[in-house]
Amino acid sequence: MEGSIVTLKSGSKRFVDGKESHYVLQGVDFNLDAGESVALTGASGSGKSTLLNLIAGFEPLSEGHLLLNGQDTESWKEAQWSQFRYQQLGVVFQQFNLLTPLNVKQNIAFSLNLNRQKWNDWCDYLAEALGIDHLLDRHVSALSGGQQQRVAIARALAHKPSLLLADEPTGNLDQRAGLEVMKLLSDITTESNTAVLLVTHSGECADYMQMQLRLQNGQLHRMSSE
Repeated sequence: MEGSIVTLKSGSKRFVDGKESHYVLQGVDFNLDAGESVALTGASGSGKSTLLNLIAGFEPLSEGHLLLNGQDTESWKEAQWSQFRYQQLGVVFQQFNLLTPLNVKQNIAFSLNLNRQKWNDWCDYLAEALGIDHLLDRHVSALSGGQQQRVAIARALAHKPSLLLADEPTGNLDQRAGLEVMKLLSDITTESNTAVLLVTHSGECADYMQMQLRLQNGQLHRMSSE
């Protein structure tokens, strides 16, 4: 499909525990176009984070096909995955994975450096919008959990990725701050035409996305907008 960033065709993920085989995802079809935003909900252990890991190439599919920008990733080598992650993917996982030897500005600029880009007006905008522009010279280990989360979001978006995968991006914020960040995230990704797949347990956070899907018994189900 033209404009499709992610296409999953009959995607399955199976884990083997001893002699037992268990499908956490089974025959999943999913499509995400440029600029689209989707909230993924479901019970703990239903496979939400696994789906993000599959799309990012951190785990392989057991069955089915994953297409990124129309290219089947089945034959991709690590170099192709690395290029995709550096240039087109932004990730905000539950673990911030900030680089503790670096300050806030250096952390945000990390993805820029990988792409041989320099700090620019977009980075200034991100830092200001996320309320961390006064913290740029501060060591990340001196920040609160909420501040570190905002740095992680800014870093994921600094290189204007075509795809953002976010796993509970407001999980370390109180409700008010979390909803503020969700509004900013929605506005920022709309401005940059970034496709977003967001895992959340919060119905209020999910409402900021254009579509809501629930993962249950290895299958995706579209949620009513009502």
